Amino acid sequence: MPNYIMLMKWTDQGIKDIKNVAQRVQGNVKAFEALGGKVTAVYVVMGEYDLIAIGEAPNDEVATTFALGVGAQGNARTTTLKAFTMDQFAGVVKKLP
Repeated sequence: MPNYIMLMKWTDQGIKDIKNVAQRVQGNVKAFEALGGKVTAVYVVMGEYDLIAIGEAPNDEVATTFALGVGAQGNARTTTLKAFTMDQFAGVVKKLP
């Protein structure tokens, strides 16, 4: 399955309810799994972003649906990156002329 990295920044609403972030993350993990995805890691981080989630989804549509759902809750703004393993990248590079 394709890999995705989701970078999140808490909104004003999200930071006001910071004590419940663990429950929100658990609910979002379940929602992602219900769409056919698999979360492999979630980190709270310091720096430009507040939270990073790493996971796998069957396709871009599932990843996009999930990202839109997270954003629609109003607690975080998301940036989603599609990630390639080095083996996948090597396959891409082999196709270059």
